[in-house]
Amino acid sequence: MLDSTSKRILFHTGNKGKFLEASELMMSRGIRLELLSVLKPGIRVIEPQMNAFNEVATSKLRQVLEQIGDEFDDDWIMVEDSGLLIDELGGFPGPYSSYVYSRIGPNGILRLMDGVGTRNARYTASLSVWNGSEIQSFEGFCEGIIALEPKGDQGFGYDPIFIPIEGDGRTFSEMTKFEKSRLSHRANALNILSDAMLVPSI
Repeated sequence: MLDSTSKRILFHTGNKGKFLEASELMMSRGIRLELLSVLKPGIRVIEPQMNAFNEVATSKLRQVLEQIGDEFDDDWIMVEDSGLLIDELGGFPGPYSSYVYSRIGPNGILRLMDGVGTRNARYTASLSVWNGSEIQSFEGFCEGIIALEPKGDQGFGYDPIFIPIEGDGRTFSEMTKFEKSRLSHRANALNILSDAMLVPSI
């Protein structure tokens, strides 16, 4: 496993909210996360149209690895794909969450939910990580329901309309970063990753 005292993870994402959320959580576990685009500007990734989050994340990671070559051989490289799955909408928007968000946003999702019987949903985060020799995947989940209206001004994405089941009835956007980090899909996936990193090599 990775010796976290001598390595770092370079996270490629265009979403600064994701990076800040992830870096704060990993820092609390003693693991350093840095934004790859700061060290290597100009990386371009085409979002693949696939039906599984881990497939999308792995495809994007392979594109990143092709563009950086052996420049960061001493580091781990990470890419994430995440999204919202709504039961009454057949798992929509799923892996297309980013595209759907850019087109109709949370309010558009609420319009699609008008009159539905149940509002069950889940957030999923899939991390694809290059550890220097192979690609590994780590997934985290958060069960919840879709709110009747947007609430809160924190977070990003669909956070204003997502109420985690294990919370206290507030949306992610009504929570502080610390409160969200205890419950979120991303936190779950990162905790699994960091646990793997901190296991001593035999």
